[in-house]
Amino acid sequence: MADKDEATGWRKALPAGLRPYTESAPVAALLLGISSGFPYAMIGATLTTRLKQDGITKSTITAFSLVFLAYNFKFLWAWVVDGVRLPGIGRLGQRVSWMLLSGVLVIAAVANLAFANPADGIMTIITAAILVGIAGATFDIVIDAYRIEALEPRQLGVGSGMSQYGWRIGSAGAGAIALVVSARAGWEMAYLACAALALPAMGAALWFGEPARHREPKPAPGFGRAVAAVWRPFLEFFQRKGAFLVLLFILLHKIGDTLANLTFRLLFDDLGFTNDEIAIWDVGVGFWAYLIGIFIGGILYTQLGMKRSVMISLVLMAVSNFSFALLAQAGHSNWGMAGAIGFENIASGIGGVCVVAYFSALCDLRFTASQYALISAAASIVGRSLTGTTAGGMIDAIGYFNFYVLTTIAAIPGVLLFWLMMRMGLVDSSLGTAGVGGEASPEFAGSPAALHPQGTTTPR
Repeated sequence: MADKDEATGWRKALPAGLRPYTESAPVAALLLGISSGFPYAMIGATLTTRLKQDGITKSTITAFSLVFLAYNFKFLWAWVVDGVRLPGIGRLGQRVSWMLLSGVLVIAAVANLAFANPADGIMTIITAAILVGIAGATFDIVIDAYRIEALEPRQLGVGSGMSQYGWRIGSAGAGAIALVVSARAGWEMAYLACAALALPAMGAALWFGEPARHREPKPAPGFGRAVAAVWRPFLEFFQRKGAFLVLLFILLHKIGDTLANLTFRLLFDDLGFTNDEIAIWDVGVGFWAYLIGIFIGGILYTQLGMKRSVMISLVLMAVSNFSFALLAQAGHSNWGMAGAIGFENIASGIGGVCVVAYFSALCDLRFTASQYALISAAASIVGRSLTGTTAGGMIDAIGYFNFYVLTTIAAIPGVLLFWLMMRMGLVDSSLGTAGVGGEASPEFAGSPAALHPQGTTTPR
């Protein structure tokens, strides 16, 4: 059901920059993003509000953040989504069948959390929340794999943007639905109402069908098939030219950004901003600025190509950290806060589209679920583990201005490393078949770029 480059019918009347967003694959990515975002909200702010209203202590509530580890460690079971064919519904296709199964699991897990009563003991809620985390992370694995395989290489930027729009709609929508319904019909009905947000992704899979670019790995006999499903995705990636530099880039590129983002609310509080000011400038301006950034990112990726758009986004994300150093020097300034938050969120939106599109292009179409789960985990888990426990102490030691200057400097290695990869041609040679199109090789002989010479479908 994939669209071609030519616009037909009502799409001809749209500006050229908007037409890619109306193609079927990016629209499917929007629906996938909506379903991806809502389980996260169910075990995040929504659960926090519910537990607080039920009289659970703050220390117990904050401990629930450990549930999110399921998303960071999803690569441990992502190979199952690639390598295990479901009986019965498997005839619908590997991706469609797993989308339906994981969607049902998420609905069941959210319904279970709906009827878990804190009065029966906190372990009841903890167990139910963990089940939502595992089911939601599995849903994410399938959604990411489906999105990457449904999009053509030229659509990766726009599709990543639409997915992020959807994620924001799903997470914010779930939070709003839960609060409104709970005030009128209780938390049980609120969670059951939110469970319906799993349906957009399931409907998209049935509407769009099995992604045309999905490739089945060559099966190994017997027990070897299960073993191969685990190790082949990793072996394929590391046999590419420049794979270890790419991995180093994945690990390093968000360290400065992660350090800075952990501390914004601390800065605002110490500068004397009120809750109302934070709500207006941080939440309000930040939300719309991020959406604008996503749109700009899609345009940049389409017009400039992958390499240049990723480089621009990395530079913008690095410089945006320095805007908070200027705010720390300026002190309590609403315009200064609006400028810093606006710049940071626009840069993050652009980076989210371009960098996610690049990471998507790194996947081999036979192992999309396994490889993207590993890439996304490496991009988040290392940065959080290295910086999450040090930011507060660094601010106490060197002050906010020097701290944000340091976060800007910490972003430079990622920028330089990507520039080096561009100069050496490693960005192209390390791409998977998701980024260059065409068939995957039957065995691990040569890189995808060697199979698909530059100048045809390789992103610029």
